[in-house]
Amino acid sequence: MPERMCIVTRVVRDEAELVRFVRSPDGDVVPDLARKLPGRGVWVTLARVTVMEAIAKGLFSRGFKAQSKAAPDLADRLGVLLRGQVVSHLSLARKAGAALAGTFKVDEAMRRGPVRLLLHAKGAGADGIAKLDRLAGPRTAICGFVTPDDLDLAFGRTNVVHAAVADGGLAERLLYHVARLARYENYEFKAIGSEDER
Repeated sequence: MPERMCIVTRVVRDEAELVRFVRSPDGDVVPDLARKLPGRGVWVTLARVTVMEAIAKGLFSRGFKAQSKAAPDLADRLGVLLRGQVVSHLSLARKAGAALAGTFKVDEAMRRGPVRLLLHAKGAGADGIAKLDRLAGPRTAICGFVTPDDLDLAFGRTNVVHAAVADGGLAERLLYHVARLARYENYEFKAIGSEDER
């Protein structure tokens, strides 16, 4: 990926490790997760604390070379957008038949393999997590920071606690977004076998 400089740390990083912001005609700072919005962009390291520092120090105005308004809740809004990308891609995987949910179905999938991503909702029982984690293959990444609401929304039903995503292109795309959310919120996560590893 191309490299850009963070306006806060002044460190040059791959675009995958940054988030792009643009300035609206009204001067508002807008996240551009797809990196496609027109106009001059500035880049910030993909970390909540770094975005908050950019807001607190008025660095967006300096980066855009024009007075810019960064909403006080910009870091929170960005977190919601990143989480929404995870839910959206997980939902897409479900619709394509690459993702399934439910302890019994996930257990079966883990035994049959290959499972690329295993997800546990926050607050899931330790015994259930340990049982499924033991079945993880060498390329199975494990995510334990999605919320019950995230999984319910992605699968279109309630009380989803565990989910599995089969190996393939959809799983890799989902992993990319899971890794970006983890990086932003400083969650523990390692996308095993992926280029974007924590």
